[in-house]
Amino acid sequence: MPKIFDTMLCSRGIRVMLMILTVISIVAALAYAKQILAPLAFGLVLGVVVSPVADRLSRQGVPRPATALALLLLTTLLIATIFLLIEPMVNILLDELPRIKATMATLIDRASNLLRGIEEISQEIEESVGADKGGDAEPANKGLPSVGDAIWLAPSFVSQVFIFVGTLFFFTLTRNDLYRLTGRLEAKLRHADKSVSRYFAAITLVNAGLGAATAAALMALGVEYAMLWGLAAGLLNYVLYLGPLMIAVGLAVAGMVQFSGAYAFLPPVIFLLFNLTEANFVTPLVVGKRMAMNPLMIFLSIVFGLWLWGPVGAFVALPLLLWMGVMLEPDPKTIIQLEDSRTA
Repeated sequence: MPKIFDTMLCSRGIRVMLMILTVISIVAALAYAKQILAPLAFGLVLGVVVSPVADRLSRQGVPRPATALALLLLTTLLIATIFLLIEPMVNILLDELPRIKATMATLIDRASNLLRGIEEISQEIEESVGADKGGDAEPANKGLPSVGDAIWLAPSFVSQVFIFVGTLFFFTLTRNDLYRLTGRLEAKLRHADKSVSRYFAAITLVNAGLGAATAAALMALGVEYAMLWGLAAGLLNYVLYLGPLMIAVGLAVAGMVQFSGAYAFLPPVIFLLFNLTEANFVTPLVVGKRMAMNPLMIFLSIVFGLWLWGPVGAFVALPLLLWMGVMLEPDPKTIIQLEDSRTA
């Protein structure tokens, strides 16, 4: 009997170790193939989002290739427009780095009277932003390329764009044929696609309202570049928790640079009030409880996607989590059969 018990424990331990090794291997493979899998996943997610539009156009008699090409062009144009809108904000941030550095240095000098060892931290901060102690500080953005230059100079950018474009076009073109091959899973796949598409449409509407409200409030406060801050707030709100946190920190720095006293904290406080209102009242009202997800799962999936694939991973994490959640939902027929068997 003890030998049988030891054998069972040994086999169970082997299974656990094999499962751990399998998970590690899969994560390593996903990280290693980032240059291929990240744009591929991005294309699939966008293909799922626009799939209801493609189906509706197909039912109205529009040829599938024309639909796929039109949606590809519109999606690519939208992404390019977003990049063009973001580039001025990044360039402005680079121009403002000397002023931000001076403000942060002042705050660090004040805090040094209360905390020991802050001088070493301030030196590290100055070195990280390229401060020149021997004379006048040189412009922080000297020699830095623009966002457009950085994108086009990236060695793998063209190949990633090719993977993204090809995935989006061919998935939109052949989605129905691919789903028919899955047999019984076709209905659930279509249901998952509709859930992701509806969720994305609702979140887009909410984020547009959040961006507009943020821009209007910051403009009323007299914050510089209020429209760009509103645009950034709407875009980064797709990355739940991490995106709003980045906006709040950025507004805190902008407030300290531009204003003084308690007024400097008004921009981040107002944005956080808007974000809390959106997260706790507006989004649940628009999205509904049916699509509600566990906040811990959302946070972990976004952190994991950000660590694995960078900004693209953080963006696709939430739609993929929702899609997988719908796919893993039990079949209503199965639930009815289980309830009947329990009552019998």
